[in-house]
Amino acid sequence: MKRVEIEKALNEDRNWLIDLYGAMSEEDLNRGLTASEHDPASMWSALDHFAHLLGIERVFNQLIRSHLGGNQNPMGGLVTDESGERRPLEEIMKGVHLRNEEWVESQRGKSLSEVFATAQRVRGETLALLSELSDDQLGEKLPGAPWADGTIGGVLGVNAHHSRMHHEWFKGPLETAQPG
Repeated sequence: MKRVEIEKALNEDRNWLIDLYGAMSEEDLNRGLTASEHDPASMWSALDHFAHLLGIERVFNQLIRSHLGGNQNPMGGLVTDESGERRPLEEIMKGVHLRNEEWVESQRGKSLSEVFATAQRVRGETLALLSELSDDQLGEKLPGAPWADGTIGGVLGVNAHHSRMHHEWFKGPLETAQPG
């Protein structure tokens, strides 16, 4: 993805998220809607999904910075085993789901305002990172990255559509839960 496309998509997504979550009632924000992919007994609310998005964006920024700092394996043990061989996708996703659940649990109990503050901080970090990257770096592969086309620009761009995917997952249960 080109820099201008990434920034435009990130900004449009941010505005969409503000409109979506800003219009939700406290009850709708906090009602359990979807089962966690790590622990089906843990029900994620709309606010949990929002917090998850921030956690992923934060991790993507860390992975990119680690790679740019010279780490040849920024994904570490998540993607490869001790011998350096790529783990099966099912095993990778198991680790991803565990980390997602840990992050979401660490954010539970925060108000929408607090989650928005975290969102502002994280998106600011993303935009700062984007501003530091050359066009060549945006096209560089992030070793082991299974997202988008695996380039740094592609990984940054994932943040712009990840939220809509999660909205699709929780909007059905949210609409079903509405009084009628």
